[in-house]
Parts: sequence; C-alpha cells; structure tokens
Amino acid sequence: MADNSKKTDADTRVYGILGRPVAHSLSPAMHNAAFRELGVNAIYVAFPVAALPQAVAGIRGLALGGVGVTIPFKEEIIPLLDALDPQAARIGAVNTVVNREGRLVGYNTDWLGAVAALKAKTGFRGEHFLILGAGGAARAIAFGIRQEGGRVSLADIDAPKAVALARDLGGEALPLGAVNLCPAAVLINATPVGMAPKVGEMAIDPDGLSRFRLVMDIVYRPRTTRLLKEARSRGCDTIEGLQMLIHQGAAQFELLTGLKAPMAAMADAAYEALAEIGEES
Repeated sequence: MADNSKKTDADTRVYGILGRPVAHSLSPAMHNAAFRELGVNAIYVAFPVAALPQAVAGIRGLALGGVGVTIPFKEEIIPLLDALDPQAARIGAVNTVVNREGRLVGYNTDWLGAVAALKAKTGFRGEHFLILGAGGAARAIAFGIRQEGGRVSLADIDAPKAVALARDLGGEALPLGAVNLCPAAVLINATPVGMAPKVGEMAIDPDGLSRFRLVMDIVYRPRTTRLLKEARSRGCDTIEGLQMLIHQGAAQFELLTGLKAPMAAMADAAYEALAEIGEES
C-alpha cells in the first residue's frame, strides 16, 4: 500500500459529498481509503448542505475536484449543472458531479452499482423486479434493470411520481395497496425507510416477503436492515445495500480522478467504518 499519511497541504485536491443528512455517509471512508492506497494527495469530505445553489457555486468557487450527491439532491441538482452525461440525462438523477475546469458535469453511477450488486445474485432478461420508491435512487435502479432487459414495476407513497418514473424509463406504476398482487420475483427497497436511526421501519408488510426469491435493500446503515432480516427469515436470498454502495463508489472514484479504483481497499474501508460505529450486522 502506498503511503499517503502526510497532512493535507496547499496542493491537496478536495472532493466531497453533498447531502442532507450526510453525516451517515460511508463515501468519505471509501474514497479516502482509495486515496491512501494509491498515494494520491487528496481528501473527500462530507458537506451538509443548507442551500443547494450556494453549495454548487462553492464547487466552482473553491475549485473542488468534484462531489458525490445524495439524498435529497439527486434530481434537484440537475438544473444547476452545466452539462449532463447522456445516461444521467436519461435517468433524470445525478449522484456524481465532476468539475472540469469550472464546468460542472453530472453523471450517475448508482445504476452501475445496482446492476453489479444484482448480477451477483440474478439475471435480468425475463426477470420481473418490484422497486419501492420513485426518487433518484429508484430512477437509477430502474434504468439499470431496463438496460439489462428486465421488467420493472414501481410503487411509491407519491403515486404521481411513480407514474412519471414508469413513463420516463419504461415499466408500470402500482398503487401501494396493490404491491402484494405484483408477481415480481425480486424486491428492491429504494427508499430511505429502515435507515438509522429508524431501523425498525419497513416499506412493505413483512408477511408478503415470502413470495420473493430475492430481496435487495439500498439502505446500508445498518448493514442488515429489518427488511433483510425479515426476508432471510422467510427463506429469501438477499443483497445488502453496502454492495451497491461499494460498486457505485468505485465507478464514482474513477470519474472524479481518472484512476482505476482500488475496489478491495474501498470495500474494506466501508465494512470497517460500519464495524467501528457498531452497525456491521
């Protein structure tokens, strides 16, 4: 491992993540581990955002190398950027902004992370996926599934938002009350329901889980959410949110730096960070 233990200095490149809340994010741990591994003089920090337009202006004003974007800004940030990668434009959500000499370009690596995590457990063609949620993460996941040839159904407490997502990316929107009638074999929770500190909450009735072959939760803190515990107790295979986070983080690192991401170092850092705060299981 390369030594990057020196203190930050005038040449340190600064990156970060914009969100509200953002203190829970494991992205700083992952990216900083990658910088240490490669010996890069850079730092990645969490920026709790009070006002998004000013925060975006700050990327330019402070010459940040770029940022990750998380809840609730993945869609809101789009009109504040100078350009969008075609895939991010199609998805309608951004989780990565690269500063190219003052020109801010938006990308989406969430869909890459979701596809990589799902591929470890399932194929896509001919498979039916039910996504709970219709926000930026749900948009990215639906896009990825459709790109791989899967069928998508969506349900959200904001029914018009689910309808719009289905129209934009291809799929069907379901009323929340009809979720138990959906014949999908794979369930994906793309909402923040179950995130610490409200770890006892679920976005679906646990009694309906046994009909799914595979259950994925994008929430990664705690690592094993109540949804995953309930699913496992009913015989479902599961995918932890940390898997999607690690894969999307590696893709984001490569966009921000132009360097090959040290995936193992980033994964180790994510797991270690959860263990340190007592949320490893």
